[in-house]
Amino acid sequence: MSRILVVEDSPTLLYTVSRMLTEGGHQVLTATDGEQAMSLVIQEHPSLVLLDVILPKLNGYQVCRRMKSSPATAQIPVVMITSKTKDNDRRWGLEQGADDYVTKPLDARQLLAVIDRFVPRSR
Repeated sequence: MSRILVVEDSPTLLYTVSRMLTEGGHQVLTATDGEQAMSLVIQEHPSLVLLDVILPKLNGYQVCRRMKSSPATAQIPVVMITSKTKDNDRRWGLEQGADDYVTKPLDARQLLAVIDRFVPRSR
């Protein structure tokens, strides 16, 4: 079973995405700030990280950059999830090492399709 770390500071969105992923056959880990996310990435080595950009302590760009610069975590796929919709924001996220970039409001089918590219679902 794949383990997906969802990093989101909005309790509502965190719950919604976590529930959707659990129902899709994934095990879900959660973090609400960038420092907590980094700790979980190092300790748990999730199959995928869904990473909000605007976070307390460390923003999503910083978390992604740190993950991708460490040999221990560089291979973990990162999908940025954000309300930042400008092309420059997307480009910056990808330049920081993100493997994909999904904008809010989230479309469940689109998000699951992106996730399926990186990790298999269990039934």
